[in-house]
Amino acid sequence: MCKKGAFREEYKRIRAGLRSAEGDGRIALHALAAFAEGHTSFFLYLSRGTEAGTAALLEGLRRLGKRVCAPRIAGGEMLCVPLTDRLKKGPFGILEPEGGEEETCDVAFCPLLAFDKEGYRLGYGGGYYDRYFAAHPQVLRVGLAYEGQAADKLPREGHDVRLDALVTERGVRFFPPRRGS
Repeated sequence: MCKKGAFREEYKRIRAGLRSAEGDGRIALHALAAFAEGHTSFFLYLSRGTEAGTAALLEGLRRLGKRVCAPRIAGGEMLCVPLTDRLKKGPFGILEPEGGEEETCDVAFCPLLAFDKEGYRLGYGGGYYDRYFAAHPQVLRVGLAYEGQAADKLPREGHDVRLDALVTERGVRFFPPRRGS
């Protein structure tokens, strides 16, 4: 676990130098091209700080008439709820939808600090996305990141859930299907 902490600090610094409006726009274009056709609903984090920006992706999904949900933390768990214009600051100061019932979307876009070639992500350490993905195995799990967040191999634990795909400013990577899929 402490090894993950060192990775987190390192990749926070790395990611801070990578964010750009141009990169965010390319990530949005790649994500829309790869996932908009054939899927009707999307679970999308509301980016902040140095995370891969989601504003252009949100705009594109809405323009295509897709249903968009966002994370809300309740009772220590992350819920997928419809995104409306009514937002409030959640437990970590992150904007989240006010109200709304939990739904399940086709595709979940998630933030990360680092990713590796096997499709594992390093998050912030709360386990929210891993628990959500474990409870909703039918959801397509897609990380959004900058190419500079790549690591050869990340430390992992038994509860870490692998991504199905990753979108960066350079394109989309798909990882081998999950066992049992």
